[in-house]
This record gives sequence, C-alpha cells and structure tokens, in this order.
Amino acid sequence: MKVTTAPFGELDGQPVIAYTLKNRQGFEVTCLNYGCIITRIMAPDADGRFENVVLGFERIEDYIEHSPYFGAVIGRVAGRIKDGRFELDGEAFHLPQNEGTTHLHGGNKGFSRRIWNSKIIKKEGAAGVEFRYTSPDGEEGYPGRVDMTVVYWLTEDNVLTIAYEGVTDRPTLLNVTNHSYFNLSGDAKRDVLRHVLTMKSDRFLELDASLLPTGRMLDVAGTPFDFRAGRYLEDGVKSTHEQNRLVGHGYDHPFVLSENRNREIVLTDEESGRKLIVETDEPGVVLYTSNQLKGDFKVWGKPVRPYLGVCLETQHLPDAVHHPEFPSIVLTPGEIYRSTTRYAFCTLK
Repeated sequence: MKVTTAPFGELDGQPVIAYTLKNRQGFEVTCLNYGCIITRIMAPDADGRFENVVLGFERIEDYIEHSPYFGAVIGRVAGRIKDGRFELDGEAFHLPQNEGTTHLHGGNKGFSRRIWNSKIIKKEGAAGVEFRYTSPDGEEGYPGRVDMTVVYWLTEDNVLTIAYEGVTDRPTLLNVTNHSYFNLSGDAKRDVLRHVLTMKSDRFLELDASLLPTGRMLDVAGTPFDFRAGRYLEDGVKSTHEQNRLVGHGYDHPFVLSENRNREIVLTDEESGRKLIVETDEPGVVLYTSNQLKGDFKVWGKPVRPYLGVCLETQHLPDAVHHPEFPSIVLTPGEIYRSTTRYAFCTLK
C-alpha cells in the first residue's frame, strides 16, 4: 500500500494537502485536509480501465467558489434543520439559515469548509488518513465543543471505509456524513440516469415544499421509490409522483434502511461494468440524484449539469431534532459518537 502527499493550494495561510492512497491493484483514493474532501476515486471498469468515479475539481479555488459539497464531510448536522433553530434541555439555539429559512449541512462553513489536522496512518492490510477537527462551543450556533475524528481506510481489495468519531463537553447535536457524488461511468463521461440502484428499504420520508421531512414515512411499494429489486435512477426523473416532482424531478429523499452491514445499497453501471456496494451502521441514507446541479463551472473538463452524479449520504434522518419519533442525534458528555460506512468497488464480471 502506497501513500503520497502533494500540495493542493493554500487557504488563509494554511497549506491544503492532497493525500493519495493506492493499493497494489492500482485502485486509489485522493482526499484533502480541507473538508476531508474526496477528490478522486480511481476504480477499474470491466476491462480493467481505471477512471475517476466521483465528481470533483483539480484546484482548491474551485472547491471554495463552486463546490456543492463535492466529496466533503458534512457536519455538525447533515441535511436540513427547520427554521434554523432547535431546543435542547429547555434552551433555544439559533443556527445560520443558509437555504431560505432552513439550516443546511452544518451552516455557512460547517465541517466541510475547514482545514483539518491530518496524518497518514497504517495497519495490517490497510493504509489511511486520519483527520481531526475541534469545533468550538457556539460554532455555527451549536452548543458545546466537539472533538471530531474522521478516518479514511483503503484496503487491498478496493474497499474504502470511512469511520467517524466525536465527543462533546455539553449536550449537542451530531449527525455526520460524506457527500461524494458518484458516477460509475468514469470521468463523468455520461450522466447517472442509467445507473441501477438496489436498496434494502421499505420506507422513505415524505418531504414538504422546503424539502424538510413532514414526519410521515411512506411505503415504497408500488412507487418509483421502491429500489428493493433494483431500478434505473431515471425512473424518478421521468416519474409524475408528486415527491419526485417536488425535488426537481428525481430524488433528494431520506430512506429508512431495513438492514445494515449486509449489501444494503448497491449501485451499478451496466455499460462500464462497475459496481459499488455500500454498507453502513446508520439507520438511513439520503439519495440525491443531483437534480439541482448547475452553474457556470466544469467538472473534470465537462460543463456541470443535473444528474451528473448520485449521492448516497448514510446518516441519521434529517431534522431529527424536531421529530422525536426519529432516532436521536443528541450527543451528551461521556458518550462517543461513532459511525462507519464501507464502500466496496468491484465489477459485474
């Protein structure tokens, strides 16, 4: 296993470092100490051709100016919080409203726009990068200091594991995910509409006009949200279902996983022959088909456009602080927040 570093620019006088993990098969992952961003995953297709299967940029300036969270770690709380406020132990807290009146993905900077302390780590059969960040009490309006650790591990069998761990000195909220946009065609040569997604989920969350959960969990049966036997992502784009239309024709929905650590999410691209298997200990995943992906910038030399990537954001359910029936995202002193998601890359052959 080989680990190399290279300069990727500078931010506020601090160096941005790119780490590349590469195994003996030639599979490699490149990540930054800025936002723990995964910039590249070089995976083989069915013919053994290595291409990048995530969206990203080659310059730090593009991440700062244009990035819709490409490859970044999201926190303190992934997803949306209604009205940018919540109550905890009888005290009200107010967060930045950075999407209309909604608080999105941890605020104006969150975890995704910070320089993290980083170092190379190794263990038998794997190499990785350990990222650490201390979020001070009151950052983005959240109570309590949070000491956060994120570790990316790569093994010789083309498995990337992301392990999150956090502690706090005061009751707070914590719900962290990675926001990579996958495109198994390689180097974004096609959109993801003909990708097939298979997912072990019987229910998804109904959203309101602000894309916040209403609290209702809907049965997937008989809808374009039923991925249990596999379906093309384009089904949701072409669908007349009101929930598909609501999010801009596609998916931007939380799904409740019915199994964990058992091939519960499988994404395939028949043309390239690539397959991604996602396993997690999280209760849910937000499926986003980049319906709103647009702007005056390019991704790997190609103009950005909707449906160029698909996000599989493993996490607790969004806006959980306002829905006591959802699994709690409250972290208290003495507890350790832990979350692990495993991404296994292989081919259909």
